[in-house]
Amino acid sequence: MIELPIVASEISNGIDNKPKRPDWLRVKLPHGENYKNVRDIIKEHKLHTVCESARCPNMGECWGEGTATFMILGNVCTRACSFCAVATGKPNEFDEDEPIRVANAVKLMGIKHCVITSVNRDELIDGGASIWAGTIREVFRLCNGITMETLIPDFKSKWSALELVLTERPNVVSHNMETVKRLYRKVRPQAKYERSLEQIKRTKDFGLRTKSGVMLGLGETVDEMKEIMTDLVSNGCDVLTLGQYLQPTKMHLTVEEFVTPEKFEMYKNIGLSMGFKYVESGPLVRSSYHSEKHLG
Repeated sequence: MIELPIVASEISNGIDNKPKRPDWLRVKLPHGENYKNVRDIIKEHKLHTVCESARCPNMGECWGEGTATFMILGNVCTRACSFCAVATGKPNEFDEDEPIRVANAVKLMGIKHCVITSVNRDELIDGGASIWAGTIREVFRLCNGITMETLIPDFKSKWSALELVLTERPNVVSHNMETVKRLYRKVRPQAKYERSLEQIKRTKDFGLRTKSGVMLGLGETVDEMKEIMTDLVSNGCDVLTLGQYLQPTKMHLTVEEFVTPEKFEMYKNIGLSMGFKYVESGPLVRSSYHSEKHLG
């Protein structure tokens, strides 16, 4: 469920990705007064963002516009997905005051649209759903008129935990498939393709707007991409994001292909023809990129 990573220091770290990284994946370094303000607020309230933890390429742009994707329930994930830059291990952080701290930070930033995600907390009975529900509730309480997207984990089929989150009725509920069915065991060994599809279906049946994301460049074929898009539409997914996988460290999966902007455009057109209400598709696209456009 976490944002797609980027290698900001690929050359200096000596990582030798093959094939060679193309020019269209270059991004500007973060800078500016708004960027500094967001950074200071996050630090002051002792919060985590997926922008930092997942090395998002759009951090400079988004923070420069005064927005950030908050990551709750700590910054250590209980799962070890082979693509993800977020630290994995045994979390030692569970802060019951986190919901109000997030809400205060969102209010202070004065943003109109908020995006929240989390690590997986499989060691908790409810997978962290109570903190999720409390965070959504506090943000809505403190920030009048705000809209919200939540990028949530699968809660390991604990559907009562999912319902606890959905009951707070965020505007968009996202759950990333991440990759095609054939590659699940390699890319997401602790997740299940069918379980993630069922979660999206249950969310849609609850009456909420649904969203998912898929990484490209891991060796998937065009037919496999058509298959996952068909499965998503069939299970009620409204919005799809497609972006390039980038290897965060030499310990993670290598890039099999740098997908061209033209191919991303092809997938966008295929997705729209299948019935998605919105398809955000491009090399630097990440789950929360331009998420305010996905509200309706």
